[in-house]
Amino acid sequence: MEKFLSIPVTSAGNQLVSATNVILVEAAADSATAVTTLITYSGGKVVTLTHAAQVAFSMRDAIQDAIVNALGTSWTNVVFPTSVPQAVSDIDVA
Repeated sequence: MEKFLSIPVTSAGNQLVSATNVILVEAAADSATAVTTLITYSGGKVVTLTHAAQVAFSMRDAIQDAIVNALGTSWTNVVFPTSVPQAVSDIDVA
């Protein structure tokens, strides 16, 4: 069953991001000032979350925890509301 994270995006409302087939969640190289978190999928697609600077790996950890929690819910719960520690300003898919 496909699962989605519902992530609040500034000036865009909540956006859905797949929580299925994720192989890696990573912060930008300099975790002290990172403004992007990348979600990489088994098919090669990458979702980039642009957000306010994070402390350590707080955004990466929040996304990873949300994915684990979403996948642990009943198959009838397709969308998992996600709270993130920093404001997300943009979500891009490549």
